[in-house]
Amino acid sequence: MVKIRSRRFKILQSQISVEKMCEPIEAINLLKSGPKAKFSETFEVHCCLDLNTKYSDQQLRASVVLPKGTGKRTKIAVITNEAEVNKIKNFGVDIVGSKDLVESIANGFLEFDQLLTTPDMMPVIAKVGKILGPRGLMPSPKSGSVTSDIYNAIQEFKKGKLEYRTDKSGIVHSIIGKIDFTAEDLLNNLIAIKKSIDQNRPNGAKGKYWKNMYLCTTMSPAIKIDFNKLQELEKNYGQN
Repeated sequence: MVKIRSRRFKILQSQISVEKMCEPIEAINLLKSGPKAKFSETFEVHCCLDLNTKYSDQQLRASVVLPKGTGKRTKIAVITNEAEVNKIKNFGVDIVGSKDLVESIANGFLEFDQLLTTPDMMPVIAKVGKILGPRGLMPSPKSGSVTSDIYNAIQEFKKGKLEYRTDKSGIVHSIIGKIDFTAEDLLNNLIAIKKSIDQNRPNGAKGKYWKNMYLCTTMSPAIKIDFNKLQELEKNYGQN
């Protein structure tokens, strides 16, 4: 079936050369200047890495705090022991529970964006791993969603911390903000993602790590980023 593209998609596509790589700020400004959708689009980055994710030592899963935030409100759920439930409720968390929340998840409740927990609750949460895992909601120490300092984790995820991981093709898909962010703020967040992926390079990754990087918005075609220019910016760009 032929996919029907919107008029605004075609306008943006006509402005983008498939062969040409754009400097990061040029790509951001081009996407921001295109025809506007009827909602606040999200800026997305797609990072193509030279990883074979069928091997466990080439799988990447980590988290990063975007210095300029995500532009969206993250609905947080916390699973903790009974003694901490009321304290965490008073900390301004959307959903808090213990074994009762695990039971609700087992029965299909998934109305949250991020699940945080403490190490002592992981054996209980493991029972719903087959429900959480495929949806990218299973807590992990690598991403900071399993931690003894649950209060700090809550604050970080509220400020703009997000998890990312490679898909089966070795690609990391992430957001870097909203279309109404300034170009500088979007660039700050893009550099933060790039740095985090470098810092969390899997032990099994050999040779060339990065293949390509693409930027797009929710409804736009993708623009290939000049990776060398991004690396130059990373050395000099302050996260203000």
